[in-house]
Amino acid sequence: MRVAFTERVGSSMLTAGRGLLLSVVGLAVSVALFVLTVVSLSFIPLGIGVFTTPVVLEAVRKHANQRRLWAATWSDVRIPVPYRPFPRDLRTGVTGQVERTTLLLKDPATWRDLQWLLVDMTAGLVLAVLPAALMIYPVEGFALAAGLWRVFRDDPYWYTFVPVDSQLTGLAALALGVVLFHVGLRFGGPLLRLHFVLARTLLAPTQDQALERRIERLTETRHEAVDTAASELRRIERDLHDGAQARLVAMGMNLGTIEALIEKDPSRAKKLLATARESSAEALTELRDLVRGIHPPVLAERGLGDAVKALALRLPVATEVTVELPGRAEAPVESAAYFAVSEALTNAAKHAAAERIYVDLHHAEGMLRISVTDDGRGGAAIGGGSGPHSGSGLRGIERRLGTFDGVLAVSSPAGGPTMVTMEIPCALS
Repeated sequence: MRVAFTERVGSSMLTAGRGLLLSVVGLAVSVALFVLTVVSLSFIPLGIGVFTTPVVLEAVRKHANQRRLWAATWSDVRIPVPYRPFPRDLRTGVTGQVERTTLLLKDPATWRDLQWLLVDMTAGLVLAVLPAALMIYPVEGFALAAGLWRVFRDDPYWYTFVPVDSQLTGLAALALGVVLFHVGLRFGGPLLRLHFVLARTLLAPTQDQALERRIERLTETRHEAVDTAASELRRIERDLHDGAQARLVAMGMNLGTIEALIEKDPSRAKKLLATARESSAEALTELRDLVRGIHPPVLAERGLGDAVKALALRLPVATEVTVELPGRAEAPVESAAYFAVSEALTNAAKHAAAERIYVDLHHAEGMLRISVTDDGRGGAAIGGGSGPHSGSGLRGIERRLGTFDGVLAVSSPAGGPTMVTMEIPCALS
C-alpha cells in the first residue's frame, strides 16, 4: 500500500514537473514566436518579411512538432502532422523565398498554428500550471501549520479562502493543503492530458484536411500498387520463361528423341527418360516456388499466424512468434501482411547482425498490428540512410501497406534494437 502511494506521488511529481515545463515554454517560447510571426508578416510588404517569414514559421512548426512529441510520449495523445509538403522543384534565391513564403501562407495549418500559439499562452498555460500548482501549493499550507502563521499574526494571511492568524487556522490551512495535494494526485495526469487534447483541436488536421490527405495518399498508393502489380507480372513471366518453360521445352525435345531411339537404341532412350524425369521434377519444384511467391499455400490453408511461423522456421536466426488473432482477415490483407513481414524478417536476418528476432501479431480496435523486433545493430531507415536496413526494402513495405491504408513506423537507434511496426485497418472474420 505504502509502495503504491509512493509510486503515485512520484508519478504526480513528474506530471507536475512536466506541467511546469509546459507552462514556461508556453509563456516564453509561444509568446516570442507569436510576436516574431506578427512582426515578420508585417514586414512582407517591405520585402524583408519574405526572407524572415519562412524562418519564423519553420520555428513555429518545430515548436508545434515538439508539443506533438510530448503529447504522444507523456499522455498518449496522438496529434497528426497536417503540413502540406513543399514541391520538389522549388526554386532558390529571391524567387524561391517568395514561393516558399506564399506556400506557407496558403497552408491552412500555418494559421491554425498561430491560433494554437494564442491558446497555448492562455488556456493551455492554465491547464499546464494546474498540475504543478496542486502539488506545490499544499507545501505552503504545511509551512503555515508548522509555525509560519506567527509571521502574519497581526495581519491575517489568506491561504485561498482561509485567513491564517492562529494555530487553529494554520491547521485549517494544513487540512486544505492535504485536500489540494490529493486533488493533485488524482487529477494532475488528466489535467496534463487535457492540455494536449486542447492543443490537438488546433494542431491536428481538420476533417477536410484529413480527407484531402487521405485521398492524396490513396491515389499515390494505388498508382504504386498498379506499378507493383505490373512489375510482379513481368517477374512471373520472366521466371516462367527462363525456368519452368525452358525445362518443359527441353523435356519435350528429349521425349521426341526418345521416341526416335526407343527401338534403335533402348539404353540411350532409357538415359534420356531419366533426364526427362529429372527435368519434370525440377520444373515442378520451380512452379511450386513461383506459386508460393504469389500466394503461399500455408497462408491460404492455415492463415497469417501459421504462415508467419512457417517463415520463422526457415530463418537462420532464432525467431519467436506471438500470435493473438481471433479470426482471419480478407485474403488480400493477409497476403500484404505476410509479404511485409517476410521482407522485414529478411532484412533483419541479412543485415542487422541480430541474434534473436521477435514477431508479434495481434488485432485490436479494428487494426491488424504487427511488430518485428531484432536485437541487431540498428540504423534502419525508410527509403534512405546508411544503416543496415536502409534501401528500398522498408520503402517497399510502406508502399505495400499503403495500398490498404496501412502505415509503417520504424524505431532503430544506432546500436539497436530495431522495431518495425505495421498497422493495417481491417476486420477479422
